[in-house]
Amino acid sequence: MIDPTARVHPDARLAPDVEVGPYAVIGPRVQIGAGSVIGPHAVITGNTRIGRNNRIFQFASIGEIPQDKKYHAGEDTRLEIGDGNTIREFCTINVGTAGGGGLTRLGDDNWLMAGVHIAHDCIVGNHTIFANSASLAGHVTVEDHVILGGFALVHQFCSLGAHSFLGATALVLKDVPPFVMADGNSARPRGINTEGLRRRGFSADDMAAIRNAYKTLYRCGLRLKEALAVLDGESDCPHVAHMAAFVRRSQRGIIR
Repeated sequence: MIDPTARVHPDARLAPDVEVGPYAVIGPRVQIGAGSVIGPHAVITGNTRIGRNNRIFQFASIGEIPQDKKYHAGEDTRLEIGDGNTIREFCTINVGTAGGGGLTRLGDDNWLMAGVHIAHDCIVGNHTIFANSASLAGHVTVEDHVILGGFALVHQFCSLGAHSFLGATALVLKDVPPFVMADGNSARPRGINTEGLRRRGFSADDMAAIRNAYKTLYRCGLRLKEALAVLDGESDCPHVAHMAAFVRRSQRGIIR
């Protein structure tokens, strides 16, 4: 299952059925779970743990040190990748930094197209899609079911809420609340992700509640505290409650 031209360090821990393609390089602190396939010329290094049934394509660089001048050689930081992810050509995912929590994490069933970059200390959830060359700067949080269009860029310390959608080439400088579509440079709200919610089985009532919450945040001319007070009083929908909680804990402020 391991091509004879691959370089797998004897201390690396690979499940017996892991496939490793020609000229791939796997470092001593790497763990890879069952059913995973590592493509030719891929490089996996650092303190990196990869789960089951992942497909990592050729020329990807996984677990390398961060592109951060504050990082010091030898920091005990790590990268964790869950199960069922597809990581296409030329993707780069770095380990964390000691000053940023020490961990970069990619969850389960994510789809990373060619050229995607996930920087140090990013936390990415499950079922996300990153189109070609979408990039996260350091310390970004991405919740579940988020979609990033091609060449979308996210500033460090920003958060993308669940089911949000970034248009191609969007430049995100503040947090994007759950369910919101954003586009432009810098990104601005463009409505709710109606098609995505429909595909994921949201009920008509839930979608109406989310749409009304969006209008309260963005269309009624209210200050943010006033809008949150309205949301608290008008709906017991858990999705709206999640949206309000996301806005309240935002450190950078939300796009408006």
